[in-house]
Amino acid sequence: MPRGRGEDGERHMGLLKLVQVLSFLVVFVAGIIIGLATSSHINTYFSSQAQAQLFSTSTATSFRVSSGTTKANCSQKVDCFSMDAFLHPTNLSHKMSDEELFWRASMAPYKNEFPFPRVPKVAFMFLTRGPLPLLPLWERFFKGHEKYFSIYLHTPPAYHLNVSSHSPFYGRQIPSQNVEWGTVLLADAERRLLANALLDFSNERFVLLSESCIPVYNFPTVYKYLIGSTYSFVESYDDPSRYGRGRYSRKMLPDIKLYQWRKGSQWFEMHRLVAIYIISDTKYYTLFRKYCRPACYPDEHYIPTFLNMFHGSLNANRSVTWVDWSMGGPHPAMHGGANITEGFIQAIRKNGTLCSYNEEQTSACYLFARKFAPSALESLLNLSSTVMEF
Repeated sequence: MPRGRGEDGERHMGLLKLVQVLSFLVVFVAGIIIGLATSSHINTYFSSQAQAQLFSTSTATSFRVSSGTTKANCSQKVDCFSMDAFLHPTNLSHKMSDEELFWRASMAPYKNEFPFPRVPKVAFMFLTRGPLPLLPLWERFFKGHEKYFSIYLHTPPAYHLNVSSHSPFYGRQIPSQNVEWGTVLLADAERRLLANALLDFSNERFVLLSESCIPVYNFPTVYKYLIGSTYSFVESYDDPSRYGRGRYSRKMLPDIKLYQWRKGSQWFEMHRLVAIYIISDTKYYTLFRKYCRPACYPDEHYIPTFLNMFHGSLNANRSVTWVDWSMGGPHPAMHGGANITEGFIQAIRKNGTLCSYNEEQTSACYLFARKFAPSALESLLNLSSTVMEF
């Protein structure tokens, strides 16, 4: 091949490669520009969407807060996220479902030390059908001891307790539901009271009472007795009769066996840890809801059985509420004004029997008593200062 033609060919090949490189660079730069433009549009789109969503959420939240029926809105005057509001809720009104309430109340700190000066309190939980005919007696019992107790009332939803703003019972009704004796609704109400009381982190002991209950000792004695106890006071025993084991359903197998079945008084007193165990349980309570129906009564069997199965070492296996079953029948005796004497109250306080208190024997076994009719109020008030000492 002649030398001139070879040089021309090499020159053409060099130009071709240069064109290819320049073309690649042009495409590459164009791709970068297109990518940046696209990214900018996408970011703008999602940013606007996020702002719209945030605005929508903020508006909805603002609406829910402003349109709610709670005592106070979150504002500059009320710090809704303060430690005090979290630890000691003063407004018992809320719109939580039972499921939400039990979940919230089941929270327990792992840290033993408290970041605030904690005075342990006793939660007095009243499960009532409405009015409190013995209210003046309880008001006298509580007077002067406000730092050491909390009160919770579970009443029919439509009932409003009309008391003075100076009464310790003022504003202490919790969000309640209808209750029917002998059904699981009664046990629901007990757990609802426990859960609402657990929201206050100062509550250390929890006692269930009815509108027909009275205290048989003064407040300092009751407080010292309960706060100083190592154990909870839940009656739990094996009853081989048809009123005990006879109420057991084999449909509860294999989770609950007959030898684990227990019976006990509805009127319990328990430590905070035990209360958390009770309201946190779903599995076993569901079994009672399904299979413990009249003539099986969940309020007499669920807590005694559950504690016997899992937390028996925390329980004294007795009640601190006295009741008179001497008349027989499904309900205890009712005591009216004619029954109320100094000797009668003293017989409840020191009834001649011994019980265990922190591994020692004591004659002071009962702190409360039931059932007392409205007609007993005047006689009880006359004896409160001399016998019950309050």
